[in-house]
Parts: sequence; structure tokens; C-alpha cells
Amino acid sequence: MRNKLRRSACALALALTTAMAAGCSSAANSSDSDDSGATTAPGADALKGKGEVDVSFWHAMSGVNGDTLKKLVDSFNQQHKGKIKVTLSYKGQYDTALASYKNASSQQRPNLMQMYDVGTRYMIDSKTVVPIQSFLDTDGTKASDIQPNIAGYYTVDDKLYSMPFNTSMPLLYINREAFEKAGLDPDKPPTTLDEIRTAAEKIKKTSGETVRYGFGATLYGWFFEQWDAIAEKTLCNADNGRTGRASKATLATDTNVKLLTWWRKMVDDGLAMKLDSNTDNGDAAFSSGTVAMALESTGSLGGFIQGAATAKNPFKVAVGNFPKVNASDPGGPIIGGASLWVVRGKDSAKERAAWELTKFLAAKESQVTWHTSTGYFPISKAALNDPADKKWVKKQPQFATAIKELEGTKLTHATQGCSVGEMPAVRKDVENALQAVVLQGKDPKQALTAAEKTADKQIAAYDAKLGG
Repeated sequence: MRNKLRRSACALALALTTAMAAGCSSAANSSDSDDSGATTAPGADALKGKGEVDVSFWHAMSGVNGDTLKKLVDSFNQQHKGKIKVTLSYKGQYDTALASYKNASSQQRPNLMQMYDVGTRYMIDSKTVVPIQSFLDTDGTKASDIQPNIAGYYTVDDKLYSMPFNTSMPLLYINREAFEKAGLDPDKPPTTLDEIRTAAEKIKKTSGETVRYGFGATLYGWFFEQWDAIAEKTLCNADNGRTGRASKATLATDTNVKLLTWWRKMVDDGLAMKLDSNTDNGDAAFSSGTVAMALESTGSLGGFIQGAATAKNPFKVAVGNFPKVNASDPGGPIIGGASLWVVRGKDSAKERAAWELTKFLAAKESQVTWHTSTGYFPISKAALNDPADKKWVKKQPQFATAIKELEGTKLTHATQGCSVGEMPAVRKDVENALQAVVLQGKDPKQALTAAEKTADKQIAAYDAKLGG
């Protein structure tokens, strides 16, 4: 793998555009002012005669993910020795990294920024970035190797703004032993909320069962967004902010009221564990064998497998597609994770150098390493066909479910996710509503309506600052 990573990134011939991004404008603002100096992205000649160009890269990866990122960047630095030198800076978890970027002056900003999915609209509105589409157009390349549903999230106004990097898909996780004891087939997992309840009831009635609850999931806003997308409903207006600027959130729908009503009753009936919005608590509940079914991203697969093997009552992990609220819901889930943004500055050499690193990290070889080391979904379709990647998936067949789930999801405005500058705050509003209903017994319709009103005020305030 190390030899593969040493191959020139130029051989990538980076095919990175979906049909949505093809033929887009190549214009990009690359001056340091917000509204002037619109130019195309710098070409490869921007690096000529510049010596070794320093690139600062802010990221939010810790633990194994951070170690893997460092290995990839070290490989890039070795490959480009004397030409480009990348310095990594860990900026904390996603929310903290976003705050760091917002608070940085133009002189303090990095040359490359990793930003989580719901920070997308803010990054665009900040007018501090060079759209990835501009580099593609300058280089005369395409992006056909990126998974369409992954590229779709980061495509706004028909322009691919950032490079997807660490991508995750939501799954239903299952304690295989608990299912088998209850006479359930873990290879035929529940597909709807009603089926989850039926399975939880059987597990609870099973004599000698060691799990305390049939179901337990974090009250996490990202999960809520999945159910809307699967129901083919948009979370905000203007087609999820994809055909215009979103100005209102749509939270108090019949589907969402049904979801919250179901969740509260599951807790009230002792079928589901009371959990808050801290994903660490939800993950621990499943890994320890306290709950038999949980919701999480593909990024948790490796940790769940390890945790299950060392639990007080060891078990094996099975997975299923993220469940539907209604069996007839026609849509699919939304990706999660983060992408890479080339930050605009006064030095075109740094912009180009940041793009060279971005291409390297998006290349098939890098994505194979990233996928097999971290469990994140590879953005590259070719990576999934690489022998090393196939070998990894064969050892962890649970991941094949995520592959099929993504490939089987049609790209629509609903599955693209809501593009609004205050999306991190909207997600928190949703989590407040979830907690009010599930933990405090509030009325679902009232809690969602209150969250919707709060979100609308936050969106309006954000737009007012933009002069919109």
C-alpha cells in the first residue's frame, strides 16, 4: 500500500464530477476580499519557481482517524519533498473546528480546512473558499469516480464546492445473540419502527436474556434528518436549499410527530433505553450489550465489533439498513462526515498546493487506506473494487450493507440534505425537541413546532447578517 501511495497524484486524472456538477462555471473568488477578484483557480504553473510551499491543514480527526490522516499526509510530504510541505493542526471536534474557523482572521485561516457536513452552507456564504469545481475546470478534469450521492451533498447551485473526504452512512446495529435467543433472524433485520418494536417486545420476553432493552439510540439530530430523507421529505424549504436560499425549517410534520410518539412510547414501555444526545453514551449502551438494537454510522462499525467481543456477555454484530418510519417511505438516507475546502488567500501557490493535497487524499489509493483503516465510506467508486479494499470488506461483511444502502439511494433534494447556514443550530433545535419528548414527556407536535419557530428565527438572523 505504501508503494501505491507513493505513485504520483498526477496519475489520478481526478474524475470527480457527478452529472450535477458537470459543465458548471469555473469562476471562483481567489482574492482576499469577499466580493472582488473573481478568477479561475490557479493552475499547476502557480507552483513553479516557488521552492517548498508551506500548507496549513486544519482538521477534526482524533484517535485512529487522526493517526491515519497523519500517515497519509506524511506520505504526501515525502512524495512532494522540496515542493510542498503540509502541516496538520487538530482543531478539536467538528463544532469546535467550525468555531475556530469562524473566529480566525484572513491571515490566520488555514490553506485547507476539513469541515463537517452541516457546515457546508456557512463555508460557501463565508466567501473564503475556492470551489473545487474551479480547480476541476482549470485542470480540465471530471469527477466521475466520486459516489454520486456523496458528491451530491456538497454540490450547491450546480457547483461542487468541496471535496468529500470522511463519509459515513447510517445503519441499524443488532446484537446477533440477543436476536437468536428471541427466535429472531439477525440476517433479516427490522426495516420499520413497528418491526423494531415487535423485535424489542420479543427480546424483552425472552427468558435469561442479558440485554436490558430491545432498543436504544442517541437522541441525535443526524438520525432525525435520515428519517426525513427516507420519507422523501425536505428539512427546509427551497428544496432543502438546493434551488434557492432556504429561509424556513420544516420539522413538525406528520412523519416526525409519529417518530417522536413512537420513541417516547418505546421508552415508557421499557422497550427502549433513555439516552441523551451524547453519541458516546449511545455507543456504549450497544457495545456493552445493554441494548440489542442501536442506530449509528458506519464509522462506529469497527469499535462496535471490538466492544462486542470484550463485553461482559460477548456477542457478534449484525447490521441492517437504517429503518423507515413507514414501510411505504420511498427515499434513502443522507451521508454524514466531512469534506475538504481549499481556502482562498493572496498566495495562489498555496491554493494550488492545497489542491494537490486534496487530489492526493481523494485518490483511489488513499481512499483504500482511509477506508480500511478507519471504516469511513470511500468516496471513490474505484476504491471499492481494489483487491485490498475487497479483502477488508470480506472480513467485515457488515459493511457490504452500507455499500448497498448508498448505491440503492436515489439522489434527490431530500437525500442531499438541508443546505442552510445555521444547520448546526437547527440540528441542536431538533435534539432539544427529541429530549423534550422522549425524556420529559412533552407533546411531540408542540415540541417540534417550538423547535421549528426557533430554527426559523436563527435562519432569519443569519440571512440578515448576509444582507439577504
